[in-house]
Amino acid sequence: MNDATSSPKPPGKRWSLPGAGLLKGMAVTGRNLVGSFFTKERMTTVQYPEQRAPISPNFRNFPFLVHDGDDPDAGLRCVACSICEKECPPQCIYIVLERDAEGKSLKRPKIFDIDVSVCMNCGICAEVCPFDAIYMDGEYELSTGDRFEGLLFHKERLAKSADYHMRLRPKEATQVMERRKAEEEKKAAAAAAKAAKAKAVKDADANPTASANPKPEGGEA
Repeated sequence: MNDATSSPKPPGKRWSLPGAGLLKGMAVTGRNLVGSFFTKERMTTVQYPEQRAPISPNFRNFPFLVHDGDDPDAGLRCVACSICEKECPPQCIYIVLERDAEGKSLKRPKIFDIDVSVCMNCGICAEVCPFDAIYMDGEYELSTGDRFEGLLFHKERLAKSADYHMRLRPKEATQVMERRKAEEEKKAAAAAAKAAKAKAVKDADANPTASANPKPEGGEA
């Protein structure tokens, strides 16, 4: 006869001492506490804001625009192609191309705004940019009491130097600078070859007789 008060243990279920998980967690905390007195790298508490933990190179926040040199307007890499604006999933980027008095494109943005209240930090804008002009920032102290204009970043606030990019992500910035330098050298070589070819054609047009009837070597014609 079965005892109605007894309940058999479910098959396959492991039974452990009550509070074992709590004891394991306290043991980990104790090891970290003791180890922090001997190994500085084990310190997990940072006295913020006096101290700041180092930011991982993979950390990303809102985008920023890169400019070369000291002048953000003259050295801005962005050409206002609007690729990032079209590819942005939350549509938080707004770009207006700058034109001259005749309506010709100046290949730079007149307006470049990012609404960080909408931005979801996906990094797609940085991935699709073909001009190395936009990257994800590591700045995180951006709290503000103005939830409208204070969260709308304009071109002047977004523009940061290539040196800042180098300090933020040295490996990535070094690769970008080397690639851009190689491309500039390639363009310069192509321009020099084109200029040399044009000069040769011009010289030939200026003296067609000499080019058509060259003087034979070793004697008179």
